[in-house]
Amino acid sequence: MATATASRRDTPVTVLASSVAFGLLLGWATYGLHGTTPLLERATNSVSTWIIWTAVAGALIRARTLAVCGGALMMLATCGGYYTASTLGDTFGAAGLGAAAVWSVTGLAGGPLLAWAGWTVRRGRGDVRAVAGAVIAMVVLGEALWLGLALRHWGEAAAFLAAGALLTAVLTVYLARAGVHRYWLCAVLAPVGGLAFYLAEEGILDGLLGSV
Repeated sequence: MATATASRRDTPVTVLASSVAFGLLLGWATYGLHGTTPLLERATNSVSTWIIWTAVAGALIRARTLAVCGGALMMLATCGGYYTASTLGDTFGAAGLGAAAVWSVTGLAGGPLLAWAGWTVRRGRGDVRAVAGAVIAMVVLGEALWLGLALRHWGEAAAFLAAGALLTAVLTVYLARAGVHRYWLCAVLAPVGGLAFYLAEEGILDGLLGSV
């Protein structure tokens, strides 16, 4: 009976529907928390906080292909939830469609990558697990750089930097205990990836958002 129940929970329809439902809730909550407190708003309305959930989903989903698809759908649903709430709240401006398109494309790129990383850290084989761990941590470290260097929000940058460092340490220890031979690659590559993520966010994402 337990096996049958677990099997039903792992069906593609159930997994993908759950990913979409969570994405919609995340997008809706992000909009709803606008204007509450600076920390709470930043904790939800950020690239890393949105996308990190796809890594969690990837770690929970058994099949790699399904995890990747779930990550993509979750990010699309997050954008959909946010902009639906914005429309109902009568704050969907003239540039809304362009911004929604940019964030949707970004989600389609990052969601599957982070979902793959989450799946690989938990279920993969070999040193690629350490690389995947670095991919997860880099999004938080990269946003810390963006908050500090681009926006000059040093307090928030410090909080994200601390969270990214803690996440890197936790993943590195997990990989070491899991028997990954070059587990230390996670700690080495995470800051490098964070810098690359920051440069992409500032040079590409900000440029696209500025053009809509």
